[in-house]
Amino acid sequence: MPGPRDMSLSEVIQRAGLPPSYRVHWSKSRKADVVRAVQNEVLSFHEARSQYLLSRSEFEQWKREVGPQPVYDGNAIDD
Repeated sequence: MPGPRDMSLSEVIQRAGLPPSYRVHWSKSRKADVVRAVQNEVLSFHEARSQYLLSRSEFEQWKREVGPQPVYDGNAIDD
């Protein structure tokens, strides 16, 4: 879910609960948060790359580590 275009990148990152910078311990869950944010278009790969100093190959490795993510289609029914 993309953020409004009038929001700054730091506001989008804060609202999404992502780390504020690359200066963190990159646990599997933090990597997964960034991967999901890019996949869900909360921020672009280029924004993530700039914010977290990621190379494309490093991001692709994160995606492999995280594994496939279920896609939420908005039609799921709770049992």
